Amino acid sequence: MKIGFIGLGNVGGKLAGSLLRNKFNLTVIDLDINLVKDFASRGSTTAKSPKELAEKVDLIITCLPSPKICAEVMEKKDGVIEGLSKEKIWLEMSTTDDKEVKRIGELVKSKGAIPLDAPVSGGCHRATTGNIAIFVGGERKSFEKILPVLTAMGRQILHTGELGSASILKVITNYLASTHLAALGEAWAVAKKSNLDMKKTFKGIQVSSGNSFVHETESQVILNGSYNINFTMDLVEKDMTLFNNLSKKLNIPLEISPLVLNIFKDAHAKYGSRSWSSMVVKRLEDTCKINFRASGYPKELVDNETEEKGYEI
Repeated sequence: MKIGFIGLGNVGGKLAGSLLRNKFNLTVIDLDINLVKDFASRGSTTAKSPKELAEKVDLIITCLPSPKICAEVMEKKDGVIEGLSKEKIWLEMSTTDDKEVKRIGELVKSKGAIPLDAPVSGGCHRATTGNIAIFVGGERKSFEKILPVLTAMGRQILHTGELGSASILKVITNYLASTHLAALGEAWAVAKKSNLDMKKTFKGIQVSSGNSFVHETESQVILNGSYNINFTMDLVEKDMTLFNNLSKKLNIPLEISPLVLNIFKDAHAKYGSRSWSSMVVKRLEDTCKINFRASGYPKELVDNETEEKGYEI
């Protein structure tokens, strides 16, 4: 199977890297020519446009920063849609709006091609090693056809149902992660002002009912002071907004999510759109004139688990 990958950023570059490492026939495109050159030096081919890429491959993967950018790549002159033909598969791996993936999915189907949405979850460090989780929505037959590709990029693969269902589940999980990150800022502030030992606090939370994936990962780079979680403030704001908009459409009266979104908007204003999302806890560090530093924690997370072939869960 020939694969085309559009978007070699923080997440996309790592997913595409797993495909290259596993010897798939790969063609790539990105606005950053240096990223494209790096992949070309490692054996991938390139294309002049999304249309040309789509014409050359069987599976087209997009992993882009926003629904707006994805729509442009798909629908513009020389875009992916123009290069599609019967039985080709479009796999949307961006975190996006379910309505938007369904809208573009109809355009894909009008060309005789098949749309699937497949956002990932588990952190960039796990995307690097191919141990990340992948949610997939869309036609079951097509999901099974590309399962060998999915299991090269991720470890735990979940078919969520119809097209768009994976995108809904993804924004739900990102909402929960963002909420716990904001709560961790308050927890660390109380611990610091109470003169608790930061290392012992980390261990105590880790073995308690208050533990979470977010604590086990993001608290480490918070305690280090790098805050480098490879995920930026603007992306959290985008994902939280997608969740809130979905809830409004469903007439669900939210209380927690709007508050958490406002906390991240404040951090965005203070530290910038491209600051690391875990810097949301710095609001309380700055306000209380404290810091959450402790020795022995990494500047950046590394997945130390052995890469394993993925499987459906």
